[in-house]
Amino acid sequence: MHDFIRIDAESKVPPYEQIRAAVAHAAASGELPVGYRLPTVRALAKQLSVAVNTAARAYRELEQGGVVETRGRSGTFVAAGGDSQRAEALAAARNYAEVIARLGLDRTEALEIVTAVLHRP
Repeated sequence: MHDFIRIDAESKVPPYEQIRAAVAHAAASGELPVGYRLPTVRALAKQLSVAVNTAARAYRELEQGGVVETRGRSGTFVAAGGDSQRAEALAAARNYAEVIARLGLDRTEALEIVTAVLHRP
C-alpha cells in the first residue's frame, strides 16, 4: 500500500499533507479499493520514517474528508461513498490558505487570485 507514498523531505508541502494527498489520490483512482484496510498509524509512520503524530494527522484529515473511516480497534479503511474529490479540493484549499498566510497576503487578494485562475479558459 505504501509504495505509492513518497515523502519528499525537500518539499515545502508538510509530510502529513504528502501522505494525505497520496492516499486521497489512490482512493479516488481506485488504486486503493473501498474497504481496503490501511496500516496502523504506527506502522505507517515507521515505514515512511515520519513521526507518529504526522501519520495520525494525515489519517485524521482523511477521515474528516470522508476518504477513510476508522472502525475502532478494527482499523482504518478506505470509505465507501466518500467524496474523495471534495476532500482533495478541501485539502488544496487549506494548503492555499496556509501559503497565503505565510506570504502575508490579505483575504481579498487571495480570493481575487483564485477567481482569476478559475476564470481562465
